[in-house]
Amino acid sequence: MKTFNDLINEALQQIDEIFPWDLEEKLSLPERPLIVDIREPDEFKAMHIADSILAPRGVLEQACEWNYDETIPQLVQARDQEVIVVCRSGNRSALGALTMQWLGYQNVASLKTGVRGWNDYDQPLVGLDGNTVDPDFAEEFLEGTPSADQMAPE
Repeated sequence: MKTFNDLINEALQQIDEIFPWDLEEKLSLPERPLIVDIREPDEFKAMHIADSILAPRGVLEQACEWNYDETIPQLVQARDQEVIVVCRSGNRSALGALTMQWLGYQNVASLKTGVRGWNDYDQPLVGLDGNTVDPDFAEEFLEGTPSADQMAPE
């Protein structure tokens, strides 16, 4: 049986990752990458990297293909474009980047450390209204500490 960490480690051997400072540099270039946030809608609504699109991991495959309710035309048409997949910490995005490679995306990478690392690097996150989210609020929101009942029994 494989664990979540096993799946992540296998994906990391097959994908490219970039750090927040790499993404910052790429976003300053004329030809910017497409940023695909694969977190859940409530996470995205609370805060996300400006100009990113939401394609939750649970519907990522359909979002990348025509003829589905979840189809995102901009994403379907980005198979030859640079795509950066983001999540909270860089784990789900590693799996998402691998999935997108399987679906024919030629230039896809995962944001190592995710939006949490983006915030730690003092880069702005925005809400749905486009306003910048307070970095301290973002840090607390993105902490991701499991509750006692989510911990494995001893």
